[in-house]
Amino acid sequence: MPTITPVLGDITTQEVDAIVNAANNAMRGGGGVDGAIHRAGGPDILRDCIARFPDGLATGDAGWTTAGDLPARWVIHTVGPNYAAGQRDRALLESCYRRVLEVADELGARTVAFPLISAGVYGWPLPDAVAVAVETITSTPTKVEEARLVALGDNPFALLREAMPPSA
Repeated sequence: MPTITPVLGDITTQEVDAIVNAANNAMRGGGGVDGAIHRAGGPDILRDCIARFPDGLATGDAGWTTAGDLPARWVIHTVGPNYAAGQRDRALLESCYRRVLEVADELGARTVAFPLISAGVYGWPLPDAVAVAVETITSTPTKVEEARLVALGDNPFALLREAMPPSA
């Protein structure tokens, strides 16, 4: 089980092996975390998305690209369910975290920084988004040693700290 570290800050500044992008199905950049990662990482990320995902990516799946100018080796993109648009199957959100860890293992990534997938513009209720993140990361077999859960604001960060397992 990886060590889960709650972090208050900007995911684009995390010095880790892989940064997780909460992407949309088109895989061409967007708002929220997706837009921030594309802006900070530069045009190489979009070029790689176009080349590697010509038909986009399914909700609940994950895949990787270069990290461009980010302080990481890779960006692992995952498409969370859009709660605000009626995609409310919790299993899809759990799949995002599991697939990211699988891709991280394929890459040999040992440190991974996650946003709270679907908790921003996609509207997943924050307490449940935190619970899914912690529960899924702690129950998924992986070689990842540290999973950082990066919160942009004080409220999500407080919820993350409260949700930490006793060993964290």
